[in-house]
Amino acid sequence: MNKHILPIVIIACAASSVAAQDIITYDTDQSFEDVTFGLENAILDEGLVIDHVSHTGDMLERTKGDVGSEVTLYLEADIYSFCSAKISREVMEADPMNISFCPYDIFVMVRPDTPETTTIGFRSFPDGAMKQVEAMLDGIARAAIGLEN
Repeated sequence: MNKHILPIVIIACAASSVAAQDIITYDTDQSFEDVTFGLENAILDEGLVIDHVSHTGDMLERTKGDVGSEVTLYLEADIYSFCSAKISREVMEADPMNISFCPYDIFVMVRPDTPETTTIGFRSFPDGAMKQVEAMLDGIARAAIGLEN
């Protein structure tokens, strides 16, 4: 095999797997503050610790002029990062490369075109052990907005 072709093949495969991932979302008429409060409680109720809250909406709004944009993407948007020692160990014992998915993230956002709607969501995961993580995130997101599991 020509050694110049191999990197191209690897890049093409990596790009297709990223593009294949879906985002799972739930919309609610609850306020951004109520949903983030619910999310924080749902994470803590699972015995998990929030590692980081990324205020992505604030950052994008603050820097839009610096990058030559006038577009407001979100009225509010935060991403909560956390991990589960138990589930992480299970999925990484199944495949040590599952480390690439940790920590796990759930986002909450309000868009300018739908200011009465708050969206909570997370990315889906590949079939296999990582579906445990997806189920955990789904339960947390649903609990945050009061949906039955």
